[in-house]
Amino acid sequence: MPRERNITIKESILELKKIAKKQPSIQRQKRVNCLLFVKLSKFKTRQALADHLGVHIRTQERWIATYRKDGLNAMLHDKPQNKPSKIITQQIHQGLSEKVKDANNPLLGYWDAQNWVKEEFSTEVKYHWLRAYMIKHFKTKLKSPRKSHIKKDEQAVESFFKTASYTKQA
Repeated sequence: MPRERNITIKESILELKKIAKKQPSIQRQKRVNCLLFVKLSKFKTRQALADHLGVHIRTQERWIATYRKDGLNAMLHDKPQNKPSKIITQQIHQGLSEKVKDANNPLLGYWDAQNWVKEEFSTEVKYHWLRAYMIKHFKTKLKSPRKSHIKKDEQAVESFFKTASYTKQA
């Protein structure tokens, strides 16, 4: 036989309904509805409530634990999950930052960056992981030139530049 819940919800039913309607995302509405259904005692078991909300029972328990500990506002706001990288240390990040900004000896691509990190710091970093890291932190991108058309007339290009209104400075 399941245990009775001993959770006291401070907000009234009407207040919870108003708060649920104002939520910008369905996930936050589910969190408020979880409290509302607990207050109404609409479901006999936690599993039935979790199934109705469409979440795992552990997720529901985590929401209620957050509500007990910090209140409704903490339950409704998601905490950002900014975890420091375990592979890219602060030294490697600093080195990559300097190497990306170096105009005299630039990296020739992500594969070059991967080899550079392996040589300088003796750390093996997978290509795709390093590429995503560099795009996120340094806003890098691969430059790919456009292909010239097969039927392009080279004489027409030369005559265009000769007759253009500007002249090249030598």
